[in-house]
Amino acid sequence: MKKELSAKQREELLRALKVRFEHHMNRHQELEWSKVQERLEANPEKLWSLREMEATGGEPDVVGQDKKTGEYLFFDCSAETPKGRVSVCYDREGLESRKEHPPKTSAMDMAAAMGVELLTEEQYSELQKLGEFDQKTSSWVKAPLEIRKLGGALYGERRYGRIFVGHNGAQSYYAARGFRSVLRV
Repeated sequence: MKKELSAKQREELLRALKVRFEHHMNRHQELEWSKVQERLEANPEKLWSLREMEATGGEPDVVGQDKKTGEYLFFDCSAETPKGRVSVCYDREGLESRKEHPPKTSAMDMAAAMGVELLTEEQYSELQKLGEFDQKTSSWVKAPLEIRKLGGALYGERRYGRIFVGHNGAQSYYAARGFRSVLRV
């Protein structure tokens, strides 16, 4: 699959990202759009991944910068879990273990195809400090290996004004559960 954007697609995406960046300055108070854009333009494959995040309803935005690497961190900042990524089980193993009514794909497979990663539990917590997300939906988060080895997976949601991380079997899937991703640029 071609992982390049046309000039028009690139321009439209950068415009949308800039508008979102300027509209939500609380997410990245210390950062300047011109430097973010410079990094994006130098990494066209990352622009392709950001377009995938956008196209599936993630509303990606810059939420910080890695102090060690200088990479900008983009999280899905849609109010609810991205609509284009729901009804997926956690990973391929969970998908293959379903005997009846398997979903089309898994969160981990879809994220890999998009060139992104699922948010970790810690990153999900950081996202929730920036706003109120997943008040009606839930999002798979990257499960620690020890939980995954036992057949489990984790999801996060906000209910009753609190952040919850819960567990399910990795083979489960729901119309109101998708996944949120992170992209490092």
